[in-house]
Amino acid sequence: MKNLARMVLAVALKMLAAVGIAALLCGGANAQESATTQGAPNAQAHANQGVVMQRNLSLGMARTIAEASLAACREKGYHTTVAVVDRAGQVLVILRDEQASPQTAEMARRKAYTARMFRTTTQEFQKRTAENPQYAAQRNLTDILALSGGAPIKVGDDTIGAVGSAGSTLEQDDACAKAGIAKVAELLK
Repeated sequence: MKNLARMVLAVALKMLAAVGIAALLCGGANAQESATTQGAPNAQAHANQGVVMQRNLSLGMARTIAEASLAACREKGYHTTVAVVDRAGQVLVILRDEQASPQTAEMARRKAYTARMFRTTTQEFQKRTAENPQYAAQRNLTDILALSGGAPIKVGDDTIGAVGSAGSTLEQDDACAKAGIAKVAELLK
């Protein structure tokens, strides 16, 4: 009985070793193939399996945008809330004026989220979804708010976040959000 168990164990170890060696050889072949196919038509497919480099909005920049947006609305006499989201639509900063209504925080967050997800101002999103019935259903998605006051934060064509302002008029919310981005425009080049 002990001899049979030893034989089974020996066979299992040999099979495991063979599988391990085969995996190593395949990995080496894939790496060599990837190196030799650069510039070839399928090189892009191999590149898509690697590390993705992205630009991201820093907390400091998000704070600067939020403060500038809030200040722009205060200068006009409005008590608003500003939210800044990152490239994933997650809140980085939210600032609510002491006299802003509580619901403005959620509205600002949703405007920023909408601007980020659709990579356009919420004013443009509002127009597009109101004028074209084929886009109207986009308004029903979770956390989407089709009201002016949200603007994407872009570096070239890459949307790295968004800002949303709520608590004043729709036109003024839009202007305040854009004023926040304008404050850091030189850093977004």
